[in-house]
Order: sequence, then structure tokens, then C-alpha cells
Amino acid sequence: VQLQASGGGLVQAGGSLRLSCAASGRVFAINEMGWYRQAPGNQREMVAEFTIGGSTIYADSMKGRFTISRDNAKKTVYLQMNSLKPEDTGLYYCRMVIVSTTLEPRPYWGQGTQVTVSS
Repeated sequence: VQLQASGGGLVQAGGSLRLSCAASGRVFAINEMGWYRQAPGNQREMVAEFTIGGSTIYADSMKGRFTISRDNAKKTVYLQMNSLKPEDTGLYYCRMVIVSTTLEPRPYWGQGTQVTVSS
């Protein structure tokens, strides 16, 4: 199983970006999907995620600006980011909890995509 993230880039404050992350390989089921962020010098933090029950959770600082969505058929999760701020700069990782050939759910991470917001 591999996760491939894309969509990062350089944008001015107030701009928008859309991140995508697709799973490939022997994927039998996806229990959770989400996005995390790691800013320079900081720990990785949750940005938004779908829980196993299908609910969405957002970090407080992203509410109203970021929207997580998914396409189950494509095994893809998206993150629409609007009204971007310089403090949103960081490396964005997708994470999925996937049931594969072991039949046990386990977390997988994408490679990270850089988002840089200039002031």
C-alpha cells in the first residue's frame, strides 16, 4: 500500500490550494482518512480527518477555511484550503488507516507535500 499526495505549492496569503492523496496497492478497506501538518520546528498536528464513523474533525484554527472531502471509489482524500495564512506554511501529510492483506487495520502515511504561504 502506498499513499501519493500532491497539490502543494507557493501561494500568497488569502489564496487557495487543493491537496489530494490517493491510496494504491492491495486496499481492502479504508477506515480513516485525514491530513496532518508539520510546521518548521513544530510537532506534526492534525488538520482534518474523517473518523471511522464517517464524522469530520477539524483543528480549531482551520475551521471555516479548510474542507476535507473524499472519493471512496478513487481511494482519494482531498483538502481544500482557502483564506490561507502564512502560519499555514508547512509540510502536509495524508494519513489513512487501511485494511490490506494482513486483514488488520494499520496507519499509512503519504510522503508529504509542501505548502508555503507568503505574506
